[in-house]
Amino acid sequence: MDYLRNTHDLTLPDWGPYTKKYIGISHVSDKKEGFRFDLSVFPGFYRRKVDVPNVMWESGYHPWDASADLNYFVHRHELEWKDKVYCDISFSEITPNSRLIRCDCVNNVDQHQNIILHYMASMNFPSHYSHAKEFLQPDRAIVPDGGIWVDALDYDELHFAVKRADDHLVPDGYFRAEVRDHHFVNGSGIGQGFGRDKGDEVTYRFSLHKKIKNAVIVFRFRLKEANKALFIARGLINETILFDGGETFQTKVIPIGSLEEGEYVLKLSSLGAGSLELDGFAVIEQEDEIFFEPVDWEHIPEMISGPIKNSLILKYKDIEHYYGVLWDFDQYEIREFYHDELDRFMRHNVHHHVNSTFKGDGEGHFTNVFLRPIPMKPNSSRTIYGMVCHGNLKEVEDMLINFNSKKDSYIRMGESIASRLEDHDVIPSGEPYLFSQKRLAATTLTNVVYPVYVKKSYIKHNTPGRWWDSLYTWDSGFIGLGLLELDTNRAVECLNAYLTEPGDTQAAFIHHGSPVPVQHYLYLELWNKTQSKELLAYFYPRLRQYYHFLAGHAYGSTTRRLASNLIQTWDYFYNSGGWDDYPPQVYVHKSHLQKKAAAVSNTSHCIRIAKILRMAALELGGLAEDVSQYDSDISLFSEALQKYSWDKDAGYFGYVYHNEEGTPIDILRYKTGDNYNMGLDGAYPLVAGICSPEQERGLLEYLQSGQRLWSKIGLSTVDQSAPYYQDDGYWNGAVWFPHQWFYWKTMLDLGEGAFAQKIAKTALNLWKKEVETSYNCFEHFLIESGRGAGWHHFGGLSNPILSWFGAYFRPGRLTCGFDTWIMKKQFNENNTSLLARLKSFGKPNHCFTINATMNPNFKYIVKLNQKEIPFHMVETGMLEINLNHNHTEMLLTIEKAHK
Repeated sequence: MDYLRNTHDLTLPDWGPYTKKYIGISHVSDKKEGFRFDLSVFPGFYRRKVDVPNVMWESGYHPWDASADLNYFVHRHELEWKDKVYCDISFSEITPNSRLIRCDCVNNVDQHQNIILHYMASMNFPSHYSHAKEFLQPDRAIVPDGGIWVDALDYDELHFAVKRADDHLVPDGYFRAEVRDHHFVNGSGIGQGFGRDKGDEVTYRFSLHKKIKNAVIVFRFRLKEANKALFIARGLINETILFDGGETFQTKVIPIGSLEEGEYVLKLSSLGAGSLELDGFAVIEQEDEIFFEPVDWEHIPEMISGPIKNSLILKYKDIEHYYGVLWDFDQYEIREFYHDELDRFMRHNVHHHVNSTFKGDGEGHFTNVFLRPIPMKPNSSRTIYGMVCHGNLKEVEDMLINFNSKKDSYIRMGESIASRLEDHDVIPSGEPYLFSQKRLAATTLTNVVYPVYVKKSYIKHNTPGRWWDSLYTWDSGFIGLGLLELDTNRAVECLNAYLTEPGDTQAAFIHHGSPVPVQHYLYLELWNKTQSKELLAYFYPRLRQYYHFLAGHAYGSTTRRLASNLIQTWDYFYNSGGWDDYPPQVYVHKSHLQKKAAAVSNTSHCIRIAKILRMAALELGGLAEDVSQYDSDISLFSEALQKYSWDKDAGYFGYVYHNEEGTPIDILRYKTGDNYNMGLDGAYPLVAGICSPEQERGLLEYLQSGQRLWSKIGLSTVDQSAPYYQDDGYWNGAVWFPHQWFYWKTMLDLGEGAFAQKIAKTALNLWKKEVETSYNCFEHFLIESGRGAGWHHFGGLSNPILSWFGAYFRPGRLTCGFDTWIMKKQFNENNTSLLARLKSFGKPNHCFTINATMNPNFKYIVKLNQKEIPFHMVETGMLEINLNHNHTEMLLTIEKAHK
């Protein structure tokens, strides 16, 4: 696990589907600077139209297939819906430096077609911020010989005098006080109100590598004109410094005198006169001068004729290596577009046949290899090959020269990867779902973007959809659960991306968005799949740190400031459970009750993840103190929910309203007097496993009632009988899969296997119908129509679909709820036998369900501790087994029946 330490990056290849603009293949050109080269392939009809496959909206293409390592992936581009005229464009590995481009063009109609292909090459630089159209424009410090530049962000310590809720959970993997903007050296400085309060303090430790006879320190900062900031400096210099504002970045020079080679400390403490944004400081000779110049990134390449026909070499000024492009088609033209976008600009110029240069705003550049026309006979297909590569000039030339002689072997390599992706690992009743499963798998695997900025570095990052080219904590937990069905290593790296090293004072974990700790549930599922002690031990302290912050133990956490001990996370995000327009949550913000109201799910999740970490601690051994703390927290949080949140009349747990002192007063109610939390949040103590038998019966009835939480397409987020239920909301009136996943697992804990199956099968059928209709992988489904909505290439919160399919239709699967710890699991090679050691942690003598999916060609007997027990065959090969929690080890065996 050592390779995971101190990184949030993915070990995916540098060539992959990482674009944030037009789908195709990308290359990580410079990991330090965050540069990305894109080569997109646009299909279209000759002298009619071009389809620009923009990743930011529905634009006629669909993720179609992909290998987990992304050395092969395919997108289907629909020119005439539905599959009448289309092009499947794939990219497959030739070498680490080169990729084969394959365009399978298909004409399924009775008329001739003239299609086109546009190769579009561009260089892309880091954005100013997530979703930003413009590139970040940093400055560069030109430091004279013997001097040093200390970046403001490279501090040893930084503290705000007035504590902030996010001091130790800085969002987005930023550093405390970090600000990113144009013209900071390296793009970042410190700000965020730093210096506003007396006592704000930052400390730097740095080294001089040679003596400076007559040194000065040069501060570079930004401060609004007419504003002032006053600091006391100690260490390297000892004096009061007045910073005066100006129109742009300013410098302030302070004499020091002679400085010997060695280590130094500089501490700046604010006197509270005003805040400033500090870019950094230089220590140089007084007679020297430091310069700051804008980094002039160049997006226009030098275009070099390739060494063979139908080839081109591109050299971008800011990139060390060269890019080679080759196309196996003789009718072409090389053109250039000087514009920042092609969606409108290229379409607008589609009839300018004689132009080879198209001048727009000049804010971007695209090198265009225009293949045209490509004639297609009725009901025919045609394949056009190409290649893209990188290296030094000679390496690129050699790869281009060798393409034709090695083309057939390259094609076989790609076809070999594609053939290995054929999915045969499924029982017969699962086969009708394969088409929709493949589309979601391809979407999840290829939803990776670069660059994403985190912890002063640029990383490749799994995203729920390319619209969100940034961090999303709870979505990424479900991405990890989906990846676990496809590739364990990718699931591990997805988990690692959101965890920080034990003792990290900047961020207890990587946080953005709803504080739903799905990472802990992914941890449990990784254990259930692998039983890897190494994995368990590596992630445990990181997830314990994450838990400590959510549970209010960590220094600086504000989650447990209420006297009720109910967990409250409004300081960190507006959304308690990911359900944006959930009615009581909307009311809390509208009425400014964030300091007074506590939702139910936050406390419930803390209970459940404490139970998960408790099981892990027991497995690892020697962590009695941790186990004791988890026991104490589980008891404390459970008591708080039962004492303050349970509404017997409504049969739901409610939001709890507190007074100014944090003392609980009452349950939050709608204007009609109804409990405001009639919905999935109000039932979440079921997931925590803390309900009384009476509460369980009532909440199960609500979950299964067609007039309450159960709808024709799954669990409604809001009770359909509630006066605040609406059919046109985002979550309110819709079915989403993530919270259904938690309730599905809970049904297994409660021995409700039939209802668990109903949740899963209803979702799988809903997904199948929509994907087969639209080819899209949507976020959510409207109850009224049953149709998908939201982002169309969504691989985040929709990933429970992959989990449910795996649990019910893939042989070699043992599926348990949250209260069952799989100590050992061993299927034989053809999945005709299973030996498993289990330990249950649920309520004593309470029934629970496990599912085992076996080879469908045989009948089976099930034994518990060597004694045969009954079971239910849900599908041919899928066994549902009911057991009782007894907190002892259980030996479960499944064997072929002799008859």
